[in-house]
Amino acid sequence: DSFFNLIKLLRQEGKLHRLRKARQKMSELFPLTEEIWLDWLKDEIRLTEDESDREKVYELFERAVKDYMCPEIWLEYVQYSIGGMGAQGGIERVRSIFERALTAVGLHMTKGASIWEAYREFEIVILSTVQPPPGSVASKEQQELLNAQLERIHTLFRRQLAVPLMDMEGTYAEYSDWADDGVPETVTHQYRRALQQLEKCKPFEEALLVSEPPKLAEYQAYIDFEMKEGDPARVQIIFERALAENCLVPDLWIKYTMYLDRQLKIKDLVLSAHERAVRNCPWTMGLWKSYLLALERHGADHQTVTDVFEKALNAGFIQAADYVEIWQSNLDYLRRRVDFSKEWSRELDELRAAFARSLDYLKEDVKERFSESGDLSCIIMQIWARIEALHCKNMQKARELWDSIMTKGNAKYANMWLEYYNLERSYGDAVHCRKALHRAVQCTSDYPEHVCDVLLNFERVEGSLEDWDAAVQKTETKLNRVNEQRARVAEKEAVLARQEEEKAEHRRKAKADKKAQKKSQKTDRAGDKRKAEDEYEEEWGEDEELPSKRLRGEEDFGSTAKEEHMETESGLFSRRAPPPRKTEPPGFRKNQQGLSEAPRQPQDISKEQRKDEECVFVSNLPFNLEDPEGKMRTLFQGCGTVQQVRPIFTAKGVFKGYCYVQFEDRLAVSEALKLDRQEVDGRPMFVSPCVDKNKNPDFKVFKYKTAMEKHKIFISGLPYSCTKETLEDLCKQHGTVKTIRLVTNRSGKPKGLAYVEYENEAQASQAVLKMDGTMLENFTISVAISNPPSRKMEDKAAPSRILGAAMLRQPQGARGKGRTQISLLPRSLYRQSAPDAKAENGTVSAPHATVTDGVHGGPGTASLDTQTKSLSNEDFAKMLLKK
Repeated sequence: DSFFNLIKLLRQEGKLHRLRKARQKMSELFPLTEEIWLDWLKDEIRLTEDESDREKVYELFERAVKDYMCPEIWLEYVQYSIGGMGAQGGIERVRSIFERALTAVGLHMTKGASIWEAYREFEIVILSTVQPPPGSVASKEQQELLNAQLERIHTLFRRQLAVPLMDMEGTYAEYSDWADDGVPETVTHQYRRALQQLEKCKPFEEALLVSEPPKLAEYQAYIDFEMKEGDPARVQIIFERALAENCLVPDLWIKYTMYLDRQLKIKDLVLSAHERAVRNCPWTMGLWKSYLLALERHGADHQTVTDVFEKALNAGFIQAADYVEIWQSNLDYLRRRVDFSKEWSRELDELRAAFARSLDYLKEDVKERFSESGDLSCIIMQIWARIEALHCKNMQKARELWDSIMTKGNAKYANMWLEYYNLERSYGDAVHCRKALHRAVQCTSDYPEHVCDVLLNFERVEGSLEDWDAAVQKTETKLNRVNEQRARVAEKEAVLARQEEEKAEHRRKAKADKKAQKKSQKTDRAGDKRKAEDEYEEEWGEDEELPSKRLRGEEDFGSTAKEEHMETESGLFSRRAPPPRKTEPPGFRKNQQGLSEAPRQPQDISKEQRKDEECVFVSNLPFNLEDPEGKMRTLFQGCGTVQQVRPIFTAKGVFKGYCYVQFEDRLAVSEALKLDRQEVDGRPMFVSPCVDKNKNPDFKVFKYKTAMEKHKIFISGLPYSCTKETLEDLCKQHGTVKTIRLVTNRSGKPKGLAYVEYENEAQASQAVLKMDGTMLENFTISVAISNPPSRKMEDKAAPSRILGAAMLRQPQGARGKGRTQISLLPRSLYRQSAPDAKAENGTVSAPHATVTDGVHGGPGTASLDTQTKSLSNEDFAKMLLKK
């Protein structure tokens, strides 16, 4: 960026000498973009005065075409060369540049045609110079020149028509007009094949045309397509096009150079691509490594490889391990140059010097930059030691290297000692093997047992009795010491674990006590709540809507849209007895009398024998249910053998409306779950799996889907008297009805809502269009695709029901009691806020009743708000004064 800005300023000020130096310096460090090259070339062309200046421009063009594949630069190059065709050999030079341009960019599907047309126009101009004047007869020599030039033009047409290019139909039409004898059949056949190839490539070209730069994904797809097609020239051209726009993507360069290395294997092409790759992405070690291998593969001289390696060291890699790997690549290259059959050679000295330099470089330069050498396992020293042992037969040098390796913190690792032992075993002697193993037993801390086994096995093969005894004594001493250390560590960990467990148990107990206290405070209000809700719903009857429930829309059986809350019996009977009830629910005395006359039967099985997987949880039963145990046995006996029914009572013997049914076989549980929502004394009974919420806090039960179902419709606003048969007659006019579900509350009373499932989405959509807004028994119904509102357990801030003539329920105080029985908010301001309008069923904003004077008014007295309006301080003051 700094170079680019400097060049821009110097060009504006016209400082040509400094401008040329800045461009020259930038081109040495970085490949230049097409725009920078074209500006530079045009500036130099304007300054051209004599032939020597033209040669400098030619050299500049040669540098420009090497950075990236740019059709515009090649076109500028050939046009500039045409200006020098008058010089000696000028025409042949122009043709040579044209041929190179066609090789480089002639296959470019969208821009290659410009090069072909320029070449053809050049040859047509040459044709006009060799034609004899009108009316004169051409000599034999002139006729030969004329025929040769015509053949060149024909050849250019034929070559171009065989290449898939945009607007090639126009070229074919031009050739048809130009050729006196018509287009040959072979040319037409090649033209049709090119057209077929063009049709295959058009989708990729169109994707590139409409996409935004850098178009990497589109180019990747195009490259994959061309690689499957298998034409190397086309693969190369699409790679070059992609790299021109994505020059800083190392993976793209790696893929391109790998393809060239394995498929084309053309020296100049391969080495040029590698050189451009490292210039564009010098921070990528993999590109430098591939470049060094390519240089060696194509026989580059030693000095060239060395220069490239030195550039790699100065490239600025991003991690220490990259320097280790690039050094390994260079050392591999130097090792392959050594002839180890000779006792001494200059290449061997160079290899040893390189090993020593690599260690110093990693220790000083790399460690200073990254705070680590990058070679923690001393791989380079291990390779050096193995080369000395294997090729140079110099075990003394190998042992010195391994001593150095062990002093760098590797002596505690068993694998390092075993690597050294294997080296001694292969190229050393038994004495040094034994010495290495004894040191390994003494120093190893990660896998001492393995090292001990290796030492004992070695002595079984190589050692005397004295050696065996010494090995046994050393290994036993080592293992005893290791076991003692492990025992101390285990004891310390056990103490810490025990302390953590005690802390966790203390937290659990505190939480359980707090929960039990809250539960005992709320138990007394549970019966009153259900009774009041049921009586409240009865007051409204079937002809009036419940204001709080109709707004919620899609809740199935009231609170069952939220996941069913369940408990296992564990901890239930041990809770503190709740305070005496203030009011007695219906059937209380009847239950009490029955209990006194017929005492409860003893439990059939102990708590230890109970299994949750063989038990179901039954809830929403009437509080005044007579003989709940007997009724549940009768109800569930068809599902399987009932082992025990455990109805739950309060401390005063009042049935709490739920129980547990224990079966002998878990297969009976699945049958019992089918009885879910069956009516018992006029209330829907809820049957769900018995799961310990303490062990499975995230377990939830909800039998209906909560996501959008496009084949199912949601109907609201139904009359409470609507039956399944009535609804089916209405819905089957628009498609095949699979199931109908009328939504009721906990007491079994309808909520004016229903779900209807059709065979497919089209039928459901048709039903929505035809039924929405229609009348049914003087009720306007709303119909929509089923899309229930999101159900979140933490969403507990929904408005409470209005009980009788009371105000909205006050928040609970710290001890479970209301903070006050008097509302301190002006009643004219006390209204329910409307929920935000959503696209989900049951949550769209609707008129809400306003509570005035503490009494819920009828339709004529309720003020309606269709939208919550923000009020200013002045609005509040007016409302207070009005009241």
